[in-house]
Amino acid sequence: MTLNNAEGPVDIRRWLRVCLAVFSVLVVLAVMLGAEVGGPDIANDVSTWALVVLPTAAAGACLWRSRLFTGRGRWGWMVIAAGLLSWGAGQAYTLAQTFPHGGDLDIPSPADVGYLGLLLLIPIGLLILPSASQPLANRARSVLDGLLVAASLVLVGWVFVVDPRIQPGDDGLGFYLTLLYPLGDIVIATMIGYMLPQRRALYRCSADLMFVGLGVAAFAISDIGYAYLRMVHDYQSGSVIDLGWIFGFGLVIVGAARSKDAEPLKSEFSPRMRFGAVMLPYVAVGAALFASVLFHITSGHSSPFVAYTRSLLILLLIGRQVLTLLENRELTGTLEARVEDRTAELYAREQQFHALIRHSSDVVTVIDADGTITFQSESMQRVFGYGHELFVGRRYIELVDDEVAMRLARAMRQVAARPYSTVTLEVVHTHQDGRKRPSEVIITNLVDDPHVAGYVLNTRDISDRKELQEQLVHEAYHDSLTQLGNRALFRDRAAAALARTTDLTVLHLDLDGFKRVNDSLGHLAGDQLLVQVADRMKACVRAEDVVARFGADEFAVLIESASTDEAENVARRILADLDQPIEVGHRSIHIRASIGLAVATLLGEADLADGPVEGAEQLLRNADLAMHAAKAAGGSVFTSYRPDMRDGLVERLELENDLRDALERNALRLHYQPTIDLDTNEVIGFEALVRWPHPTRGMINPLDFIPLAEATGLIVPLGKWVLHEACRQAVEWSTEAGGRPLKMSVNVSVRQFDQTDFAETVVAVLAETGMSADCLCLEMTESVLMTDTEANLEQLVRLKALGLTLAIDDFGTGYSSLAYLRRFPIDTLKIDRSFVERLGGVLTGDTALTDTIVRLGKSLGMATVAEGIEEFGQLAALREMGCGFAQGYYFSRPVPAAEAGRLFMEGADTPLEAML
Repeated sequence: MTLNNAEGPVDIRRWLRVCLAVFSVLVVLAVMLGAEVGGPDIANDVSTWALVVLPTAAAGACLWRSRLFTGRGRWGWMVIAAGLLSWGAGQAYTLAQTFPHGGDLDIPSPADVGYLGLLLLIPIGLLILPSASQPLANRARSVLDGLLVAASLVLVGWVFVVDPRIQPGDDGLGFYLTLLYPLGDIVIATMIGYMLPQRRALYRCSADLMFVGLGVAAFAISDIGYAYLRMVHDYQSGSVIDLGWIFGFGLVIVGAARSKDAEPLKSEFSPRMRFGAVMLPYVAVGAALFASVLFHITSGHSSPFVAYTRSLLILLLIGRQVLTLLENRELTGTLEARVEDRTAELYAREQQFHALIRHSSDVVTVIDADGTITFQSESMQRVFGYGHELFVGRRYIELVDDEVAMRLARAMRQVAARPYSTVTLEVVHTHQDGRKRPSEVIITNLVDDPHVAGYVLNTRDISDRKELQEQLVHEAYHDSLTQLGNRALFRDRAAAALARTTDLTVLHLDLDGFKRVNDSLGHLAGDQLLVQVADRMKACVRAEDVVARFGADEFAVLIESASTDEAENVARRILADLDQPIEVGHRSIHIRASIGLAVATLLGEADLADGPVEGAEQLLRNADLAMHAAKAAGGSVFTSYRPDMRDGLVERLELENDLRDALERNALRLHYQPTIDLDTNEVIGFEALVRWPHPTRGMINPLDFIPLAEATGLIVPLGKWVLHEACRQAVEWSTEAGGRPLKMSVNVSVRQFDQTDFAETVVAVLAETGMSADCLCLEMTESVLMTDTEANLEQLVRLKALGLTLAIDDFGTGYSSLAYLRRFPIDTLKIDRSFVERLGGVLTGDTALTDTIVRLGKSLGMATVAEGIEEFGQLAALREMGCGFAQGYYFSRPVPAAEAGRLFMEGADTPLEAML
């Protein structure tokens, strides 16, 4: 027998504890009864009480187990529990009649009703328990098999044990009742023996029923001994013979407490074991008949008991055969139904196979070892236009082109050496209408398969797939808008050209001001403009030159076998052509471009060391550098690449990395320039200005690293750090000055302002540092007012709602209008130093303009701050105009925190003019 256990172990620790407890009790009882501890009376009392408690406990365990099942499983265990409880009730009656003096009741007595209840109810409970697909006739036959085995054993026992010892007058009702107990036990044990395989198949583990069967076997041993001792008038309650019942109930408790496993266990029994199970009743009956014949020969007379038992065996055999015939009839009917179902299924599968072959997109062809077609699917007509009947019986090489025939023959020779091997190849077949159809052929060697006996060719038309592949390749290497090549195609073409020669030039073009077209006229107009730019560029180059669009408003041209002058002439033609207006809808648009040129002859050996692909990438980078140089020169020009451009890029990258590192190490510093109240000459605040003391380059000019931070996005974390540090420092100075208010101004870049959570960042910094919102001033340039107006207005409103001050820095140098000033919640105008530096002399236009700005601020309710004051004359002019506040070297340069703190603290009691 082989067992196929389902996955997943079952936790049996609780069950093992139950087993240990039951075993301990049984050992104690065995010692007490075996050694007669306390004398025969004590042993009698212990045995009687144990045989009342143990069946009750066994019944309780079976009831507990019934809760683990539903339906028949639950009812079966409940009936078994009732049988055990019935036996315990009979023993309780015996205890009530004999306690405390001990003794044994006569047979029959009311106690026997309880004992017989076990023999009746347990078989019923076993029959109720569910089994794995077991017909009713088979289940009834197991009962008859148990009766056959039990009756046979009783007959054998009668002949060899009972008859020689029976005395006249001993064969009354009580005598036969004592024989009925072991008979019933044997029937129950036989039923369980037949049920065990079925229970294993249904519940994975049959430990529960196996222990119950062992317990019933223990009952049988005690019942046999009890019958024998009663027959020889030697039975005494409390003797060792009672241990069979005691151990039997203990085994039932152990079996009922066994955990229920979740998954089935499939059991397969060998034919020898199945044959032994079938022959067991016949062997038992044969032994009984032999014993009866032997009894007749030795005794010379017949016994009524032997005759009745023999007749009972014959009746049981007849009943068993009838049940076997019914079972065989049912099995035959089931087998016929299964055969019919299987035949119908096979026919359906055959029809399905033919339908699949007929309507398949594959053309199936079978060619024998001689090259003759033995089968051709009907799909040949649908796929290639030929009738399948034209191919069967002909040689395949006669029906296809010579090249196709040669390749197919070579492929079949390739798979001929290994049965069931396959090979795939692509060939071109000719459709009946003359079109060439790319096809994929899979050849499988099934020559050794008796059902096929040939090579199977699965042919499918892959024309659509080829077209799709070409389309996908085109889309992968071309721009969908302009139909020009994209960066990937341009790089591949440049690498291929670079592998042939270094006589090539790359032009990288970027449109100037294209974003304004998208923002003002919409993306549709921008797309139309890009298409016309692409057409003009193609018209300016040769047919063999490659024009590509890299994305957005960037284009490139690859010119091979042309001198530098010729490449520059192409750039001039493109710029001149683009200088002409482009009609988009009903509008004429003027567009400019910046072009960078890079020639391959300037590539060094290091650039070409890793192959033409890396060389092409470097060539594109050189052209991009040149394009940025042209854009920096004002646009609408072309610039050729020079090696020093790369050095500038490397320096820019190094500076960017150093700036990132400085931010991470908190290596930046803030300097503070005081803001002076021109009415009181006192320091009322500071403007925080970031400084970068580089470890090797020294103090780096903000004009060098602030634009870099803007371009790389580092300005966002940098600005947040400046805001936090400036607010912290302002709170510290104000606390040291006894709570004197201090206005701290912090510059905010456009990139910071574009952050949707900028207002939340400011709130968090104010909360962390304890800075009062009315002591913080955020300075921004006029460009904030001009870009994304509605979104910026919403951002300014959120900031103003916090209670802080908003200022326009370098006012007068931008393009903000009076309408914007009235619309946006601005508090302060900072007059640019370019206006202040011309004050103090003869009245000029700048003086009038500065005075206008001051008056404008007053009329709008805004404060004005003059920047860049370096002379007393400038200060006097601003005072005369009514300007409220001032900054400049005349008062103090931006100084470190320690010195700025001294200015604020000393200025608390001393006007600044007294310090100068």
